[in-house]
Amino acid sequence: MNDDNDSLYYEKNLSLLEQVRRATRLKHYSIRTEKAYVEWIKRFILYHNKKHPKEMGAIEVTQFLSYLAIERNVAPNTQSQAFNAILFLYKYVLKKSLDGVDQFVRPKKKQKLPIVLTQSEIKKILAKLNGKYWLAACLLYGSGLRLMECMRLRVSNIDFEHIALFIHNAKGGKDRIVTLPEQIVVPLKQHLEQVRMIHKKDLADGYGEVYLPHAMARKYPKAASQWGWQYVFPASCRSLDPRTGIERRHHLNEQALQRKIKQAIKLAGIHKPATCHTLRHYAEFRIMLSCFRVSQYISYIRRFIDNLVGIIMVSRKSGLWKQSVSTIW
Repeated sequence: MNDDNDSLYYEKNLSLLEQVRRATRLKHYSIRTEKAYVEWIKRFILYHNKKHPKEMGAIEVTQFLSYLAIERNVAPNTQSQAFNAILFLYKYVLKKSLDGVDQFVRPKKKQKLPIVLTQSEIKKILAKLNGKYWLAACLLYGSGLRLMECMRLRVSNIDFEHIALFIHNAKGGKDRIVTLPEQIVVPLKQHLEQVRMIHKKDLADGYGEVYLPHAMARKYPKAASQWGWQYVFPASCRSLDPRTGIERRHHLNEQALQRKIKQAIKLAGIHKPATCHTLRHYAEFRIMLSCFRVSQYISYIRRFIDNLVGIIMVSRKSGLWKQSVSTIW
């Protein structure tokens, strides 16, 4: 879709922030990105005493970004997010170019070493968790799931027969398959039985639907209430969808899991700045270590073959072929 067609969502009777919301939804941005962009645009307007962005340009944008970097001392990623939000406003909503904004230097991302917990430390953390929080932490650690990938996991994404999890629309809109740890297969099945009981009660109360991505709710009207589309970790109570206003059961709030894991790390006596994502780091570390070992084995085999070929070539020239082969084996 080109920039000319992007103006289809523009309506004069809508407020500026509502136009921003419509623009993000038109481009299928996540609700987290939508909220973040709206919040940064609010701050940008308030910083310039509620002056309308149409009346401002690259100078005001640079002033705001400099204020964030110098006076507020925000992180480079935070500054970049604010920059992207303002650029989105001018490019897709106001249809106004920011001449000279390229002179503003984006902060460079620093390379940081990941925090990796030892196996004993992870055992201590998991020992301080129970119930659904223990199960979610095991998926972060054993399957290498990201926090929101775990929270958005649905029943149909689990393949018990092949011991696998199907992750759809992950970071960057990519899909992948990960291994399901065999140690949690039985606890996971027991957990799903409890979730099924919650779902049956919601159906009896006249609810039982979940959010479906894109236009699937219109294409498959009954899919939202089917068992396969239910969240593996549902919320404890129903809530209103912020976009549609429909009451339904969403997935577990990710902040609840973050608080539980942070509390478990403290109770385990671990002083590393670990988070939910740290559990995933250990899964990545195991994969990296196994790949390193495989590459070592391959290099050893290649070295042996090269030495073997060299001995054979020398033996053929010197006429000691049979004697050389007997010494090799």
